[in-house]
Amino acid sequence: MCGIVGYIGHRDAYPIIIKGLQRLEYRGYDSAGIALHDNGLKVYKKAGKVSVLEDFVKDITLNSTMGMGHTRWATHGAPSDRNSHPHSSGDRKLTIIHNGIIENYAVIKETLLSKGHVFKSDTDTEVLIHFVEDIERETGLDLREAVRVALNTVIGAYAIVIMSADDPDLMIAARKGSPMVIGVGHGEYFIASDATPIVEYTKNVIYLNDNEIAYISRKDLLIKNIDNTVQTPYIQELDIKLEALEKGGYDHFMLKEIYEQPRSIRDCLRGRIYPGQGKVQLGGIKEYVEKLKNIDRIIIVACGTSWHAGLVGEYLIEEYARVPVEVEYASEFRYRNPIINEKDLVIAISQSGETADTMAAIELAKEKGATIFGICNVVGASIPRTTHAGVYTHAGPEIGVASTKAFTAQVTVLTLIAFYIAQKRGAITQSKLIEYLTELDEIPTLVERALQSNDHVKTIAEKFKSSNNCLFLGRGSSFPVALEGALKLKEISYIHAEGYPAAEMKHGPIALIDEDMPVVFIATKHSSYEKVISNIQEVKARGGHVIAIVTEGDTEVKDMAEYVIEIPQTGEAFVPLLATIPLQLLAYHIAVMRGCNVDQPRNLAKSVTVE
Repeated sequence: MCGIVGYIGHRDAYPIIIKGLQRLEYRGYDSAGIALHDNGLKVYKKAGKVSVLEDFVKDITLNSTMGMGHTRWATHGAPSDRNSHPHSSGDRKLTIIHNGIIENYAVIKETLLSKGHVFKSDTDTEVLIHFVEDIERETGLDLREAVRVALNTVIGAYAIVIMSADDPDLMIAARKGSPMVIGVGHGEYFIASDATPIVEYTKNVIYLNDNEIAYISRKDLLIKNIDNTVQTPYIQELDIKLEALEKGGYDHFMLKEIYEQPRSIRDCLRGRIYPGQGKVQLGGIKEYVEKLKNIDRIIIVACGTSWHAGLVGEYLIEEYARVPVEVEYASEFRYRNPIINEKDLVIAISQSGETADTMAAIELAKEKGATIFGICNVVGASIPRTTHAGVYTHAGPEIGVASTKAFTAQVTVLTLIAFYIAQKRGAITQSKLIEYLTELDEIPTLVERALQSNDHVKTIAEKFKSSNNCLFLGRGSSFPVALEGALKLKEISYIHAEGYPAAEMKHGPIALIDEDMPVVFIATKHSSYEKVISNIQEVKARGGHVIAIVTEGDTEVKDMAEYVIEIPQTGEAFVPLLATIPLQLLAYHIAVMRGCNVDQPRNLAKSVTVE
């Protein structure tokens, strides 16, 4: 959650920090603040979006070549000026920004209160900086050592940056369980939660590891672990184009990212399939071929949209590779005692590669001896560095909080994994694999055609923009697509929506159907087509409004549904990649018509790095 930006060097710090906060606002937008070193520490912060902070400081002279900023997704303490970051020590000589949660803050706070510390916010972050101050004062340690001692005591997750009024050439950054990247320039360093604020200035970055502390000055960078051992940093080159971080003429990032899906799916497939040869090649997991031939079970762990992608993967892997699959919410998986052994493969899915619950699920599975694969979009993120092997989605930066291209990229990777395992285990014939891969190779082009329904979808959205509820129904691998369609609608338009297996409608949800209820069916011409038609008739008999996603040229459903949206003909395995497109567009247009902020829906953040 929360976005962190820091700069130390020879440039004016404020423009770099404020632009960085704008790029990171998808991580949180409850409040924003900056701290600059200008003959001491100057702190400015306001509840609300970054634009509110900009207005607040527009008439203030901000001269500094060292500073940091924060955009917040509230955890401890409601969104307010006083709970905004940065937070200061009691003597105002130290200031901190923080992403994460300090779990034992209450115990530390009680001790500090007994020593006379006075707190001005409700946050765990302020407790941490007072704790560092207290250690300095009572032990006589310098700031570097006081921070290390404090971090050895706190329990929880954090990415922090600390500045001192007494040292205009030192920034201290540290991480545990929350991401932190350092950009390396010429006589300057950049600090951020992810690479998006950095790429404009340098391509060379260092991803801090858990339990590492970075001591950063204009001239050098020293990294130690929490046990005070010097670490050798690995500098890698960013592969992000600056234009990928801009809207590029679209009204919203979400719409841009919906329209980027032909390219993102194509990039995901590039170099990985050879249709004429009937071959799938996944270099990231090739060292585990023997393992894949002998696994007993696959467990997929994920959250939110990634969990829906995992459900699609379950259908595909079981159908084509003939390996049993379980799909688990990472947030639940980590808090029970799952039965896992060394013959299990765990696949962890996360767009950001930093999802806290998924990271915890990985650690649990590793302790029990399982092999862990990661599916991730962000190179250098925690999950690809923690897992044994994995596959990147290559979707490119996704700024809109509601995932679109991340979902289809994850489904694409899971499709590749299904066919890869199938070929390695001999579960599929060569001729069939050639047939499927030829169809898969056409998917980016078919997605381009599916996007041509945009104007038609917009017309349908106009009819249902004032609805209070909506059902999404599908069968087989279209059921997870129904779940994803419902999630998109509710998270950006705030309309209550639920996804169900179509056959389950009669076991409860049918009671909700009346003349005010729109029901979206995924009704393509595949194995459950006749069954879905029966479900449509059941809804029509009760006065519900039917919106159907159908195969191009379908006339039977068209005669029954009030509205149909056609998608190109494709094999059943690939329907999720096409059927999700009109559902994304429907949610987008309804949200815009309702005046919602589709890129920054209320109460949400892009990367969930806290429990």
